[in-house]
Amino acid sequence: MRIAIYSRGIENNQIQDIELLLDEIVKLGAEPVFYQDFFNQFYCAVNLDGKYSTFNSSDDMDSSIDCLISLGGDGTLLDTVTLVKDTGIPVLGINYGRLGFLANIGRDEIHTAIEALVERKFVLDKRTLVHVDADIPLFGDVPYGLNEFALHKSDTSSMIKIHTYLNGEFLNTYWADGLIVATPTGSTGYSLSCNGPVVFPDSASFVITPVSPHNLNIRPIIVPDNTIVSFEVEGRTDNFICSMDSRRELVPKEIQLAIRKESFGINLIRLNENNFLQTLRNKLSWGLDKRN
Repeated sequence: MRIAIYSRGIENNQIQDIELLLDEIVKLGAEPVFYQDFFNQFYCAVNLDGKYSTFNSSDDMDSSIDCLISLGGDGTLLDTVTLVKDTGIPVLGINYGRLGFLANIGRDEIHTAIEALVERKFVLDKRTLVHVDADIPLFGDVPYGLNEFALHKSDTSSMIKIHTYLNGEFLNTYWADGLIVATPTGSTGYSLSCNGPVVFPDSASFVITPVSPHNLNIRPIIVPDNTIVSFEVEGRTDNFICSMDSRRELVPKEIQLAIRKESFGINLIRLNENNFLQTLRNKLSWGLDKRN
């Protein structure tokens, strides 16, 4: 088994965790394949016996890779979408960040997680991706994301008007700082912080959530994920911001935009004992009462 390992970077206090991860992979007979920039950061600080393979981009992610481990928080895991693309390579998130909705495997579970990978005792959660179509190229060859697509006013400019259509039929004009179209996975991200609802990962829907709407009677709305959501934007400035997960571009307000479900998804690895309800309770502290 070949296990690719990706991370944006590590802190000095995480070196021991890297050594533990590497020892577990090698001990169980798997081959680690490191992201080159990440490997360059730690190879002098970790005891490495022998040579290790590396990869630089999505072009190196071929069928010889059995899975990919993301070391970091949810933002790091979102990066892996641009690496695995449509290969179907499953992704496991080990949380070196803070909240960790997606990367929900703790450092203390490294042995259990690697053992489950090697013995293939895990569940694959197929997650929907959101895709943007535009009349100018956006986001290079990765015009899709796992969490959300968002429109937002630029800097401290005035609010924008977002005329929104569902399958060509007018829905509403949002006077707001922005608008989010979130997948079920992304419903616990930016959308949630803007009072959007939590949606189950397999609910086959999109959540449309306004960002600081001027009209207080405007609320988030859930639509089927076979809906094409399109926009026309007005504003006092010439540009606004389009973001896809953690990537962003400044675009002219005359741009034509449409959002749809991507034709493929991403496979997230879930250990058998973990599920979405447990993640909600643990990460949002539901059911906890300091009085008890």
